[in-house]
Amino acid sequence: MSVSVRIPTILRTYTKGDSEVSVEGDTVASVIDALESDYPGIKARVVDETGALRRFVNVYVGTEDIRFADGLDTAIPAGQQVSIIPAVAGGAV
Repeated sequence: MSVSVRIPTILRTYTKGDSEVSVEGDTVASVIDALESDYPGIKARVVDETGALRRFVNVYVGTEDIRFADGLDTAIPAGQQVSIIPAVAGGAV
């Protein structure tokens, strides 16, 4: 199944500037593996050396944060988009 993945600006160097790409996969883990196959180096920016989602990266399937679903094993229903979103922190009040 082809899945549309939204790529944040910081990772677009891997996708030659594309903000959205299509890869094959039926779970978040398989989509990340497909991203790595098509855009080498991107996986290491999303998951750590143990294969866990990096703390400062959020991944959504549709509007659902995968941390509150099945993590990297979260299934991707047909027609849903995957979004990779870097965490934002900092600033002063």
